[in-house]
Amino acid sequence: MRTLVVSDLHLGASSGADVLRRPKPRAALLGALENVDRLVLLGDVLELRHGPRRDALAGARAFFEEIGQALAGREIVVVAGNHDHALVESWLRRRGELPDPAPLSVQELFPAEEASSMLGTLAQWAGAARMSAAYPGLWLRRDVYATHGHYLDCHLTVPTLERLGIGLTGRVLRRPEESFSSVEDYEAVLGPVFAWIDAVARQAPTGRALNGQSTVRIWRALGGDKTSGESGTPWRTRLLAGAFPVVVAALNRAGLGSFSADISGFELRRAGLRAMGEAAARLQLRDVYVIFGHTHRRGPLEDDVAQEWVGPSGARLVNSGCWTYDSHFLTGPPGRSPYWPGGAVLVEGHDPPRLLRLLDDCEPAALTQSRA
Repeated sequence: MRTLVVSDLHLGASSGADVLRRPKPRAALLGALENVDRLVLLGDVLELRHGPRRDALAGARAFFEEIGQALAGREIVVVAGNHDHALVESWLRRRGELPDPAPLSVQELFPAEEASSMLGTLAQWAGAARMSAAYPGLWLRRDVYATHGHYLDCHLTVPTLERLGIGLTGRVLRRPEESFSSVEDYEAVLGPVFAWIDAVARQAPTGRALNGQSTVRIWRALGGDKTSGESGTPWRTRLLAGAFPVVVAALNRAGLGSFSADISGFELRRAGLRAMGEAAARLQLRDVYVIFGHTHRRGPLEDDVAQEWVGPSGARLVNSGCWTYDSHFLTGPPGRSPYWPGGAVLVEGHDPPRLLRLLDDCEPAALTQSRA
């Protein structure tokens, strides 16, 4: 089966960063579907953290109607991520009401309509395409597993707001990340964090603290990036940089994680890969290919250190990249940044998963201008 995997579409983002609302990127993806048997949407398909769900659904409708037509008679599988965890929340809740549910496996498959009313609506819009849900991931082949990648946050050494929430929840539940060995462990600490953020977003548009933009600006400013967009004066930035190691040490002493004060771009990338490798090992995925998204950083690329993309259990990591245009991550000419939108992974035959770069020839204007 020829499968195309794309992740992190963030359809309906209030920031307008989701490039698939625009004609050229959408045409590129539709073109890549011509000879594909199955499309896997690998999490963060909808942006449910920017405000009420109706806004994200409205922003996604045209896209699902078009891919439904393009994939008529073929298959679409939706995997939930952290920004759209609510897509499978109804299924998870009903499972929790069973008297003796079986432990969650690394692949749970169920109809779109059973996942949630939202995913049922997306399936209706997709029309003649067959849509189903998988969580927390699915096997594409015996040696290829695909998951959004949000479980890596439990092992991240970067003290993001979400990571701090995970650490606090783990302490309350007496479930430290170093003891994790199952899907149930990850869901126990991640579910409450996601539920709180989702509950806030349902009421009104959220601020940058919850949608991640403030975190990005702070990390880049602390790393000495003058294009970070931080509006503070140089002395304030230096003061923040000086206090940051002290804050990190205090968080570690409080038992909220094993955080590092090194937040350079190089270390941020390595931290994400180490954390994904650790999650793969604890889920006993062993030496298979593990396709994920979440960090928005596609790879491995030609200049990457190959060994960094191999987990401690031998898992061979492949990141599908994203379909969002975020100027805080993009540097250099169009298509050169590893965060440039348009990443996809093609899985076919017995060949290794192949990383595609579908939008590298797009100029910024085609990714940011209003849709005609």
